Amino acid sequence: MVETLIEKCPRIETERLVLRKWEQRDLDGLVEMNADPRVMEFFPDVMPREKSAHMHEFLMEKQEDRGYACPVVEDRVSGRFLGFCGLNIPTYPKPLPFDPCVEVGWRLIPEAWGKGIAQEAAKIWLKFGFETLKLDEIVSFTTETNLRSQKLMQRLGMARNAKDDFDHPMLEPDHPLVRHVLYRLNKDRFESVSKTWA
Repeated sequence: MVETLIEKCPRIETERLVLRKWEQRDLDGLVEMNADPRVMEFFPDVMPREKSAHMHEFLMEKQEDRGYACPVVEDRVSGRFLGFCGLNIPTYPKPLPFDPCVEVGWRLIPEAWGKGIAQEAAKIWLKFGFETLKLDEIVSFTTETNLRSQKLMQRLGMARNAKDDFDHPMLEPDHPLVRHVLYRLNKDRFESVSKTWA
């Protein structure tokens, strides 16, 4: 099982970012981000505070049990909560067609968009996943219409096969966001593409 590969998530600092585990103090930042319609454009709806609080509690419990859960991205200078980006084991009530898996995912506040922050953090966690956790594959998925995230997946060297596209099991069949695309990155391809990363 993939769970046996998971170890604790380290705190990582770069010139401009701190990548770390979830803490209690992150709740307000998560609430604000999840209530922003720009951030939630490709999700069913914005999230009220109660739902974000439940999400925060779930992420805290998940990182305790599994080692990590889409770690926090924080501005190193100001300490501002910028969102999250990193590795995660999906645990939806209904299984994904490609379970079990480890995904790399991200969600950032609009002020952090267009600055390469998600790409910088994702590269760090992909490297950690393949080189430290010794994963064989990491996936990423999003709605068919979320072209911004798909472009980032492509820049990370991930590849899509249209045969892997799927309807998200947690959405109704007629929901406008139900169709999702799956991108994959295996260890061999990572070793090749990561050599081109600055």
